[in-house]
Amino acid sequence: MNLDRLRKRVRQYIDQQQYQSALFWADKIASLSHEDPQDIYWLAQCLYLTSQYHRASHALRSRKLDKLYGACQYLAARCHYAAKEFQQALDILDAEEPANKKLLDRSGKEDNGTPESAKDWDMSPASISSSICLLRGKIYDAMDNRPLATSSYKEALKLDVYCFEAFDLLTSHHMLTAQEEKDFLDSLPLSQQCTVEEEELLHFLFENKLKKYNKPSDLVVPEMVNGLQDNLDVVVSLAERHYYNCDFKMCYKLTSMVMVKDPFHANCLPVHIGTLVELGKSNELFYLSHKLVDLYPNNPVSWFAVGCYYLMVGHKNEHARRYLSKATTLERTYGPAWIAYGHSFAVESEHDQAMAAYFTAAQLMKGWKTAERLFLDAMEKIKAIGNEVTVDKWEPLLNNLGHVCRKLKKYDQALEYHRQALVLIPQHASTYAAIGYVHSLMGDFESAIDYFHTALGLKRDDTFSVTMLGHCIEMYIGDTDAYIGLFYINLTLLPVFPEVEPGTSLG
Repeated sequence: MNLDRLRKRVRQYIDQQQYQSALFWADKIASLSHEDPQDIYWLAQCLYLTSQYHRASHALRSRKLDKLYGACQYLAARCHYAAKEFQQALDILDAEEPANKKLLDRSGKEDNGTPESAKDWDMSPASISSSICLLRGKIYDAMDNRPLATSSYKEALKLDVYCFEAFDLLTSHHMLTAQEEKDFLDSLPLSQQCTVEEEELLHFLFENKLKKYNKPSDLVVPEMVNGLQDNLDVVVSLAERHYYNCDFKMCYKLTSMVMVKDPFHANCLPVHIGTLVELGKSNELFYLSHKLVDLYPNNPVSWFAVGCYYLMVGHKNEHARRYLSKATTLERTYGPAWIAYGHSFAVESEHDQAMAAYFTAAQLMKGWKTAERLFLDAMEKIKAIGNEVTVDKWEPLLNNLGHVCRKLKKYDQALEYHRQALVLIPQHASTYAAIGYVHSLMGDFESAIDYFHTALGLKRDDTFSVTMLGHCIEMYIGDTDAYIGLFYINLTLLPVFPEVEPGTSLG
């Protein structure tokens, strides 16, 4: 019987996503060929594609094929990764090198030719090794070992410079600083693995993705790759550049164009959602977020969109946090959700909790700078844009810089930033409270009392100001050893409560 005809039929059914038909024939071919290793491999592939992960792994490992062939080792580990059995997957990858790889390495030293028995069925050894490194990186990522994940992704890309997934995981998860990204791109062996045309293509595509924080400029496409200027991924990279440089109108124009052509473009969605928030387009965001939740309930971007909507409409911060938490549960390293989570606390003047969320984002995204550097960069970009940026963007930025400087014990700088914010919006209670808090940390309790008093005059139910005012009065009395009358004078600074009947609880 000619089994090659049936083998082609298995591949054909896989291409047509008819996995059950492919599995049926792969199983029969394996028996007819007396369990030829290549046929067992394709049987395991079909089992994997039908989500029968443990059966697929058993088919390979019970015959010790994972110890003989790199492709089988990779597929067995991939099965356990898909089943979320990360340590078992890592153990398979860390086991002794498959025998055929050792044979290949040895023959390479003796002879430039590659023996047929050493080939892994139409897959180059470098491609298999790259896939194994990529999978190892994903496993380390799932186990929260980011440094080893980063090293594995870099190794995968060096072995196969076309492995975009490794490059994307490094850049989209901000695993490298901007300088490290540039140095790594320069170190890739493009000339060794690519033709001249493909080298220019790869360099353009990779470099374009790395320049998201650069100032927007006209897109220069090399003549050799002319036509890519209209590619949606390239347009999204340009839109990101406009977004990070606070040119939200141009960003919205570009992302809207992409969304018309591809309504659920994965890379465009987070940028488009952020732009809708910045431009106050709540109705559009409401429609988009509900559509995403209906179609992609297991994608973090769907719940990120819902959280952003509730954050945007005001007085719904608890709802926003609930949905943003769902996004980070689905993908712990989803940076945009952590940043929005921090914003939900910042608008309530819960600055310490906001900074905790921002620092979590910074830890997950190495490419992020320190909070102080980040806010200073934002301020420089806003200055560059000029009059297009409104007061409601300047004021929180200045106050956030004040909070960061306070955390760094740069009290004089903190006061300067808060005072600048106060000039922009003079009647903001939280700014007065922030200035009072800095004065209290500096030991200037008299000034602190004045500022907390002003804050309570603007917002009588500010719990933080009430608590800090009482604390500062006690410290001021203790510090000055003061006369008894001071206590009675300062009682006038406390917020006025409505009269209550005797014996009524104030709790």
